[in-house]
Amino acid sequence: MRKVPFILLVFVTLSLSCGPFAKLEKSTNWEELYEGANDYYQKGEYNKAIILYDKVIPIIRGSEKAELADYNYAYCHFKTKRYIESAGYFNNFYRTYNRSPLAEEALFMHAYSLFLDAPDFNLDQQSSQEAVAAIQQFVTRYPGSDSYERALEMLTDLEKRFEQKAYEESMMYYRLKDGLFPGDFLRACIVNFQNFAKDYPESEYNEELAYKLVEVSTEYAVNSIFSKKEERLNDVFQYSMNFYRRYPDSNFTAEVKDYENTAREELNSHLKVKRDISERSEKAADTTSVSAIKPTEEIKQR
Repeated sequence: MRKVPFILLVFVTLSLSCGPFAKLEKSTNWEELYEGANDYYQKGEYNKAIILYDKVIPIIRGSEKAELADYNYAYCHFKTKRYIESAGYFNNFYRTYNRSPLAEEALFMHAYSLFLDAPDFNLDQQSSQEAVAAIQQFVTRYPGSDSYERALEMLTDLEKRFEQKAYEESMMYYRLKDGLFPGDFLRACIVNFQNFAKDYPESEYNEELAYKLVEVSTEYAVNSIFSKKEERLNDVFQYSMNFYRRYPDSNFTAEVKDYENTAREELNSHLKVKRDISERSEKAADTTSVSAIKPTEEIKQR
């Protein structure tokens, strides 16, 4: 009884090995391979079609039949979700047959394949950058295409991912400022928050980051060395003014004013110390001058 399943498995394996696809795969007739590949493609059996196209495409390269084979071959990879491969094959098709009626769709599918392969915002965005470049190439080349609006939607989606990643990176520095080396991360926050506002001027995160810019710049200035403190405290006032001007009705206004007041008190204290140091320096200089003059007068008297 145990031998029955094994015998059945052998029978099925032999049947498949002698089936129409297996026979076609062993064929050396390129026309038969070509027709078979197209047939499997039409049936949606894309993996079988890829195997046959792999055998026939090198043979028909440069012929009239090559264009359809290359186009179907790219779509076979797309349909089996091999998006990196399909992006490359669609791009090769566009470059090879740029006068073809299928060239527009091939260029779009090149961009679309890269878009589908683009990772979430929290991963490396190198492939997303490639997708953006491909989409921009398509919309520039075919502004009247039926796929134009769809391409713009893809572009907006990718830009949102870049924005989200930039925001998360900025917040990472913000969280690290409470660690062992706050100065480095406070400075990184200041730079990242300002760069974010430049790169994404319409972002919903800008109000929050503008408030946090005042917060971290206050902490950075208060803990600065004496020679840098006045300059950095004045930066706080500039960031505060920018915040009030851009977000007059913000829920963060009270907190910004608190940080501004802290900075002003720190500046007043700093300027007082600075004046005291200046006055002591002047007195010391006067004392030194008097001490230098007295011996000279004594010499004259002698």
